[in-house]
Amino acid sequence: MLGGTFNPPHLGHMRAAELAHDALQLDRVLFIPTNIPPHKALPEHTATVADRCEMVRRLTADAPWAQLDTIEIDRGGASYTVDTLRALHARGETDLYLIVGTDMLLSFDRIWRAPDEIAQLCTLAVCARMQDDWDRLRRKAELLRHSLHAKIELVQGDSIPISSTELRQGGALHRYTAPAVADYIEQHHLYGY
Repeated sequence: MLGGTFNPPHLGHMRAAELAHDALQLDRVLFIPTNIPPHKALPEHTATVADRCEMVRRLTADAPWAQLDTIEIDRGGASYTVDTLRALHARGETDLYLIVGTDMLLSFDRIWRAPDEIAQLCTLAVCARMQDDWDRLRRKAELLRHSLHAKIELVQGDSIPISSTELRQGGALHRYTAPAVADYIEQHHLYGY
C-alpha cells in the first residue's frame, strides 16, 4: 500500500510503487488517498477528494498491478495508517507492505499513531527520495528493527525527487505527472494551472 494526500499524484509516487512492486515481487500496490491528513492541513484551494481520487485513477491506469483504494475516504475522518492496516487485515489482506519515503521513515516512531502496532501489521518498504538519504535510512531502519521489532525492506533504485508541494507551486507539471493527470489538472484549473 502507498498512502498519501496525492495532491496531486505524480511520477515520484508511481516510481516508488514500481520500485517496491518489482523488488519485493508484490501482487499489486494499493494507492490509498487520505481523507483528512492528521499531521498537516490541506493547502487552501486544494483539490477535492473526488479530484484526488480521479487523478490517482488516471496515474495508475496503465499499470495493471496498481489500483486506487478508497478505504480511508470511505471511512471518513482523519486518516491514520494503523486504522487502515486494521481494516485491511479485517477484509483478509494480511501480507502487507507499507511503502514509505525518507521523511516518513525518519519520523515513524515520533509522529505516527501506534508505530509499534503498524510494525506488527506490515513490513515497511522504504524508498529514498534522494540517494544521499540511504545512510540515514539504514541507521533509522536498524533502530526501528531493534526498538519496535519492525520488519523493514530497503528498496534501492533511482527515485524521482519531486513533491506535490512543488507541483502545486508551479513545478514542471508535464514533466512530473502522467499526461492524463496533467490534462485533468489543466481542464479543472487545479492549483492555478
